[in-house]
Amino acid sequence: MARTQGTGSGTGVDRSLAGLLGRAFGRLGRAGGLVFLIAGLGLSGFGAYEGAYAAGWAGTHGTLTVQQCEVSYPNNASRSSRKNRRPVRCEGTFVAEGGKGTDANAAVQVRQRYAQGTELSVQQTEPAPEGGAGADYVQAGMDRAWRWFAAFFGGWVFTGLGVFCLATGFAPFGQSRVSFDAAWEAAGRGVTRSLVIGAIGVGIVGAAVSFLISYF
Repeated sequence: MARTQGTGSGTGVDRSLAGLLGRAFGRLGRAGGLVFLIAGLGLSGFGAYEGAYAAGWAGTHGTLTVQQCEVSYPNNASRSSRKNRRPVRCEGTFVAEGGKGTDANAAVQVRQRYAQGTELSVQQTEPAPEGGAGADYVQAGMDRAWRWFAAFFGGWVFTGLGVFCLATGFAPFGQSRVSFDAAWEAAGRGVTRSLVIGAIGVGIVGAAVSFLISYF
């Protein structure tokens, strides 16, 4: 009789632990979904912002005549990053298109050194306060813009994954309380599945096409 009670008690404890673990993994899945969603929206927003300036759709277009360029590495950069990434800062005089304004202390981050006197097509993103120094610039060009647009569409993939995990509790990493098949079936009962497929599909195609266009 005592053995039977012990077995029943052990089974009850196991079920309680399983329930606690299930709820924990369910929260983990939704927490992961929230992270994916925030990351996706952030990546899309940043890609759209930078792409709009690189394409010349926002800000003030003009030319920066290079006076000097120098390579600057962050103090905490590793040896590999110093070798593979060479942030170059070019300084010079910016003249807005149409002669609407000038900035003798303009500077822009680029990927390579340019000779003195080289004219760079740039976009002034933030004007200097009261005509003083401190304006922000980015190098303009549709090749750069399309790469930023690829990042914009890439954010859609993370957004779609975030919506899926938030709606179903599925955890794409580690042990998940909800299996993928069960989560996919649950997502099909409403608009979630269509939304996820649409976001991920558009994101993958848009990112691939944008990245390829940037090389033409």
